[in-house]
Amino acid sequence: MAIVPHARAPIHTPTPAFSGRRWPSRVYPGDLAQAAWVRSDLAADLARLADLPKETTENIVLCASEMFANACDHSRSGQDPEGRVIRTLHMPDAATLHLAIIDDGTRVGACATRPEIPRRRTLEEWAEAERGRGLLLIHHLATAWGTRSVLDFPFCSGLGTVTWAEFTLPGLTARKAVR
Repeated sequence: MAIVPHARAPIHTPTPAFSGRRWPSRVYPGDLAQAAWVRSDLAADLARLADLPKETTENIVLCASEMFANACDHSRSGQDPEGRVIRTLHMPDAATLHLAIIDDGTRVGACATRPEIPRRRTLEEWAEAERGRGLLLIHHLATAWGTRSVLDFPFCSGLGTVTWAEFTLPGLTARKAVR
């Protein structure tokens, strides 16, 4: 007799209606000139979703472009000639799309800061500002967004930031989500 009894495995394991969808991660040079490539690749990936409204696709692509630009402008991704930016894309469920941009970390000579919407601007300063609206666009177009460190260890701070955004996809069902 065995000390630990063997539990019988079920003959049939039911699968969930939607088990998620993940696209391959894409790696880009940390150069703002590559933003068109980022937009084009993302639009092609989103075209694989059946019945995704054009406006939703455009909003997601705009947010990715802004996130990519921030990674190039504010991290080592754009400072180092070998800098890279990674884009991930997945659907944790049939109605949610999760987009993330991962940068190479804090710029040399800069203090580690997390991306955030400028809050201390007057209306006049907002009207004259040439920059600082990207995260505000993401805030209004995405269902949720945020940032986190690539690695959550105190001695690893500055190694990279993940900026993510989630989008609720209108009109998609589990059957229509993947072609």
